[in-house]
Amino acid sequence: MTSIPDNEAVSRPVPMAARQARRVALIVAVAFFMQLLDSTIISTSLPQMGQSFGVPAVAMSIGITAYMLTMAVFVPLSAWLADRFGARNVFLVAIALFSLASVACGFSQSLTQFVAARIVQGLGSALMTPVGRILVLRNAAKSELLNATALITWPALFAPVVGPVLGGFITTYLSWHWNFFINVPLGLTGLLLVARFVPGDRDAEARPLDWPGFFVTSLGLAVMLYGLERLAHPENGTLPSVGLIAAGVVIGWFAVRHLLRAPHPLLDLSAFRVLTFAISTLSAGTIFRVAINATPFLLPLLFQIGFGMRPVDAGLLILAYFLGNLGMKAVTTPTLRRFGFRRVLVVNGLIASLAIMACGAISPQTPLGFVVALMLIAGLTRSMQFTALNTLAFADIGGAQRSSAATLSSMLQQISMLFGVAIAAAVLNLSRIGRGEAAPDLVDFRIAFVAIGLIGLAASLRFMVLPPAAGAEVSGHSADN
Repeated sequence: MTSIPDNEAVSRPVPMAARQARRVALIVAVAFFMQLLDSTIISTSLPQMGQSFGVPAVAMSIGITAYMLTMAVFVPLSAWLADRFGARNVFLVAIALFSLASVACGFSQSLTQFVAARIVQGLGSALMTPVGRILVLRNAAKSELLNATALITWPALFAPVVGPVLGGFITTYLSWHWNFFINVPLGLTGLLLVARFVPGDRDAEARPLDWPGFFVTSLGLAVMLYGLERLAHPENGTLPSVGLIAAGVVIGWFAVRHLLRAPHPLLDLSAFRVLTFAISTLSAGTIFRVAINATPFLLPLLFQIGFGMRPVDAGLLILAYFLGNLGMKAVTTPTLRRFGFRRVLVVNGLIASLAIMACGAISPQTPLGFVVALMLIAGLTRSMQFTALNTLAFADIGGAQRSSAATLSSMLQQISMLFGVAIAAAVLNLSRIGRGEAAPDLVDFRIAFVAIGLIGLAASLRFMVLPPAAGAEVSGHSADN
């Protein structure tokens, strides 16, 4: 357990409370893993699914788009639902919807049936992430927040790396249907654990639903995310994609204007007045997550297209990246206790950004040991930055702000994920077009990694605006250290 100041000794959680916080976080992590694994595993089986449905593989992208847009529409509603009906109840419904929709996806006989099932899956996913975070925040004291956040962060580090490898194996040796059926045991496990071990909760003074806020917030988020998703596919046309992103920004401005003026806003934006939350989610945090999320997208392409490796060999190198993610977990808490959030976010962010740029310097002639070491370093620093950002975001958030803060954080992380992929894809294609080539080459990947690394460097320096004692109550960092 992390240390807390002496004046907090009276509120030190008893061991049972600490175990309860870790238990809730672990249960939420299981659900998050199911959700994130599904999001990454499907991409490997689109050609086989298209063949089963009798449509071109490119047409299968509508399943991904429908899922993403449904998430965008309903994520803003999650905080209100958690306060009105109880976070535990909503979380149970989210897992059930996601699991049942997974079964429907696996049994789909046509593209129409598949898209309908993916829409229901998107609804479950939209509620799962922010409401899961709300459960963790409500059950963890500040002294347990770092450990709890580390537990619910590992699915975001694990799933994007192993998802494509696992999906390729299942599609090759079983069938694409099992990419969805594997969610059933995970979903049932999650339902049983939540029902058995997560305490119920409900806000006795739930606000009336802000329908105008729901409409304008969801519309702005959906339009922007759709534009970002299109931007990663230049064959769809760059100008319409940029237009959609611009329209999403404009609608988002109207949404913010409404939320600041409404008597009972759908989302409480006062969390952005808390410096640690604003820096770790809205400004530097979002920018750095762009770099973090672009890297898992670029690495498999680098190894397969740039190096000419087989998918299975590329997957083994990506596995080293994943092992780096896991390896940092044991030292995250003592490192933050020793050095504090500000120093870790700046120094670790700089190392992570340089590691990303170094990925652009390797080639097929680079010794394998060096490549594996680089993957480990990139994974280690990515894990540390993810956990530090996700923990610091809620270090100073009050109880009344937690539901909205969790939803806002989920919305911004979704934007940063698509931004990362879109920017990486755009740089790759611009470099390729500038050279007049039909396909990207090793030089295009070098330019992309350098560009993404520079984005990370700029964000890392921005963390210097944090005070030295930022989040000290959570990390246990002393100003004397």
